[in-house]
Amino acid sequence: MNETEMNPPASADLSEQVAALQRQVFTLLLALIVVSGTLVAYLGYQSHHLGKDIDAIKPQATQLVQVYRQNLPAMTNFVSQLVAYGQLHPDFRPVLQKYGLSPAATPPKK
Repeated sequence: MNETEMNPPASADLSEQVAALQRQVFTLLLALIVVSGTLVAYLGYQSHHLGKDIDAIKPQATQLVQVYRQNLPAMTNFVSQLVAYGQLHPDFRPVLQKYGLSPAATPPKK
């Protein structure tokens, strides 16, 4: 008889705990929705302002890229001359290696 007398109070206590857990889960889900919405709004705001900044900087960046493309052949020529100099002068090779410009092959000796 002891077991039958304990079941109804234990069942009621268990029901109360389940109800409390359900309320806690609901509250946490609601808080998660609020925090997620706030984050989405903030990221949207930042995206809007970054888009404006990109539009403002784009003409300057385009101009800079054009200057780079105009100077690229001269820079490539200079680098190839440095590599050729490094092939002829072994003392200069550490400088080339420091900047990742190692000569491809040593010239054949005559």
